[in-house]
Amino acid sequence: MPKQDLSSRHFQRKISQFCELRIAPIASKRALEQIQTYLNNLIVHRQLPPLLNGRIDWLEITHACRTDGELAGDLKKQIRIALDAIIRWLGAPPVVEHIPSTRQTHRSDEPIRSAATAPSTRNPRRIDDNDHHAQSASSPRGPQLKPIHPFPEPLFEASEDPDGFQDALVYHMRRFGESYWHLYRAIVRLDETFHHATLLSWIQGERVPRSVASFEILSRIERRYQLPEGYFKAKLPHQARSLHGHNLGDISAAERRRLAWHLPDDFGSLPFAKREEILDWVRRVIVSGSTDYRRYQAAASKQRYAIRFPGVTYGGGSLSPRASTLPSSADNAAETFEDPDLLSGVVDAPPRLAMEMADLIRFKTSTLTAIGFQRNGVWGEETTSQKIEHLGLMFGALAASPNGIVKGRGVRLSQLTFGLLIFPGVWDWYLQWREQRRGFYTRWEEDMLMIAQALTRSEVGWIRQHPELLKHVRPIEGLIAPQEIEFASRDWHSACDAFHRHAANRSGEIQRVMRVHRDPFEPIMCVLEADSPLAEYRKITDEILKRMPDEDRYPRAAAEATRSFLLLRLGLHLGLRQKNLRQLRVCPRGHFPTPERRLEDMKCGELHWSDREGGWEVLIPSVAFKNSTSSFFGQKPFRLILPDLLDLYKYLEAYIDRHRGVLLGRAKDPGTLFVKTVKTISLDAAYDSTKFYEAWRTVIQRYGIYNPYTGRGAIKGLLPHGPHNLRDVLATHILKQTGSYEQASYAIQDTPDVVRQHYGRFLPQDKAALAARILNQVWEAA
Repeated sequence: MPKQDLSSRHFQRKISQFCELRIAPIASKRALEQIQTYLNNLIVHRQLPPLLNGRIDWLEITHACRTDGELAGDLKKQIRIALDAIIRWLGAPPVVEHIPSTRQTHRSDEPIRSAATAPSTRNPRRIDDNDHHAQSASSPRGPQLKPIHPFPEPLFEASEDPDGFQDALVYHMRRFGESYWHLYRAIVRLDETFHHATLLSWIQGERVPRSVASFEILSRIERRYQLPEGYFKAKLPHQARSLHGHNLGDISAAERRRLAWHLPDDFGSLPFAKREEILDWVRRVIVSGSTDYRRYQAAASKQRYAIRFPGVTYGGGSLSPRASTLPSSADNAAETFEDPDLLSGVVDAPPRLAMEMADLIRFKTSTLTAIGFQRNGVWGEETTSQKIEHLGLMFGALAASPNGIVKGRGVRLSQLTFGLLIFPGVWDWYLQWREQRRGFYTRWEEDMLMIAQALTRSEVGWIRQHPELLKHVRPIEGLIAPQEIEFASRDWHSACDAFHRHAANRSGEIQRVMRVHRDPFEPIMCVLEADSPLAEYRKITDEILKRMPDEDRYPRAAAEATRSFLLLRLGLHLGLRQKNLRQLRVCPRGHFPTPERRLEDMKCGELHWSDREGGWEVLIPSVAFKNSTSSFFGQKPFRLILPDLLDLYKYLEAYIDRHRGVLLGRAKDPGTLFVKTVKTISLDAAYDSTKFYEAWRTVIQRYGIYNPYTGRGAIKGLLPHGPHNLRDVLATHILKQTGSYEQASYAIQDTPDVVRQHYGRFLPQDKAALAARILNQVWEAA
């Protein structure tokens, strides 16, 4: 056995590690041992692999390794990588690349091999340094591969900067005169699994880097060619695409998908403490939002107790409680009483309670009131859904076990009835129960008392007109005494009057002490505090365009990005509530617009081309708005021509003509402008309020929130929020620029009083500046 130097022993260890990593998974244990022994013998004896006509003689290697049958497939590819490394280590002229397109047969009468061909391991002989250099000086048949230098010299200076990733990679390879195989050998280490076909697919334009490992290879190419860091990444056709392959430990697949968007490319190479810091920041700021309300919501949403009413319908659709973990996207932030408890809903209402709820909904939503009954106003679809949810929570709290985490009252399901709602003890328990859970009273409790007053109001209250509800009420210790039931049975109307007064008194008391738990402006406070809130928020649309994918290569991703862009742009121009924006229909250019009367029946608006105005027009009947009776409308429709600013028409027409169809796929067209990305499990392409909120929130998470670890995102300090906050941006912007509540109300289709009530907090610090701006004109003129 020849004496081995330190270099030989070190290289043997690398080859052994390579065999364990790359050959062991695809070969038997016996074959692995034979191949490993053969490769080590080549190193020990400093012996080149056998060549045939300038190419590796695989049949000779098969005999030397004593494997069963001819080496083929992936096994041959992996052995070739090891042989190539040995040839480079020996310093001999490398052999021509073997392309296994045809099988070569071995014959005993083959011509004598080239001088560089060493004997097989069946008859090994030692090759000393002189013999080795003599062999290296000879010229084997076939082209010779160039020696590898860590930083090669370019053949010519860079005079171009191609825009595309493929063109840029090919151009710089041509500058340095390197083939893809030579580049592969120069940048890929022996113990790595990166395949040369992947690099070839980049050069041919068939694929682009997507994994963490691929981006590491890109970085090596940039260093080798002495290009700026991130040079190739900036030219990829899909800038907003997330990487796969991050080492996230035991994190679930669903959370991995959410986190991958917001992790830096070098996440896996960072220290453990830094990775934990990044994951904590992403979860706290981007995924959940770091407000007190979000933290309370996350905890409360795990406690399920509400009563569901799955059989109650309105307008042909079920109005069971929404099952989202997100806050409601109700239209007016100051009138939003959503609660994370709405996520619960695990018990179906008993039949009698469900029938009572159905009768209430029928009473408040039917076109004509049933004979013998009176009412004051009707409920729309959103109001109906909200009332079902709120009452379901109250009944669920009464039925929940007092020994569980919810700490309910433990009333049996069979005892639940709307007749319970005229007894003050029931309401006092519920109000105090909510105060103990949250720590203080909020606007929610006041709203619930308003519902109670409406249901028991004289002449028009639904409970007031149904005294038969008392038949199913039974005494409940601590809540309803037998004497109270007896009094109500004797004089139903007096009992309703007494409760109505009690509810009014409780409402006044709660108004004095209630606190705001969810500040609707908190997620966008960094925007509202800017000198120009609209200009600050508009940065998000610029970020979307900056990372717009290549439509030809990624049609679906490009369609989703265009939809995200138009969601924000149209919202900023129109100032609509999420319902009106979500239900906005579209009439393609060249088609007849939907008649206004038909839009009134559907209670939704439409985007269509106006030949008279020469632009895209939005027409929404006043009845489609939540505040349709407001003096702002005066029973006239909302009509606005969209301005063709910053290529708005270009993206709008591209979305209507091409992108929207990509999102729809084979699904039925709901006719709305904004549609979901239809997948195999999708049943409907139309957005509901929850999915529309999620879509908006996703846009903010991906493009709006500045991420200090990735450098992506438009606005520092922004938090996830829903579509309604966009109205806050518009109203605050106009208020800061003009100081006029009236002009601010025009932007959000409301009245000056509403603007003064909700947005007045943003004006005081700017009043002096507004006055000074006018007064200073006198001094400037002088």
